[in-house]
Amino acid sequence: MRVLVVEDHRELAATIAVGLRREGMAVDLAFDGQEALHLTGREEYDVVVLDRDLPKLHGDHVCRTLIQRGSQPRVLMLTASGAIEDRVEGLTLGADDYLAKPFGFAELVARIRALARRSRPALPPVLRVGDIQFDTARRLATRAGRRLELSAKELAVLEVLLAADGAPVSSTELLRRVWDQYTSPHSNVVKVTMLRLRRKLGDPPAIETLAQIGYRICT
Repeated sequence: MRVLVVEDHRELAATIAVGLRREGMAVDLAFDGQEALHLTGREEYDVVVLDRDLPKLHGDHVCRTLIQRGSQPRVLMLTASGAIEDRVEGLTLGADDYLAKPFGFAELVARIRALARRSRPALPPVLRVGDIQFDTARRLATRAGRRLELSAKELAVLEVLLAADGAPVSSTELLRRVWDQYTSPHSNVVKVTMLRLRRKLGDPPAIETLAQIGYRICT
């Protein structure tokens, strides 16, 4: 899942990003409205976490522009005000959800995941291919009933592969869905993560490499 966090308070933005990355999300950061529109015009995001009170361009303007563009990402608007009038106004602008500061991090994660499910065709809560199973809510993967001890990135890669249901997924798509804007397209992180994931999945081999195409689950 690819998330853009737009927050001018840099310390808060960094804290949110660290937490979301631990949840296996790919997170980019923008610190003002102009940067947010630039990134959303260049990258594809599942969810945009958008602070309302931003410098350069107000969050309301960013939200309206995303709607006018016909952009795909769902918008979760953040604000320091929890007044009903502010929530109604934010949702009227086109935001998909609204969260007042201060907020509980667990609630933020739950709302982002709920919005991400709405940003693309709905997936079942438990993904299965062969004897591999992934509970997307509990972030728990098993093979033949054996729990797999996977890192956040390994879980995220496995989720993308399982969601493809046997269709190939390119390295470029994995980079876009699992890693953030600071990852070089020439990086070998996909190859290294795939190597570790294969080893942890064990035998028989569960991931097939398709030359010049990508990877797919093949159990």
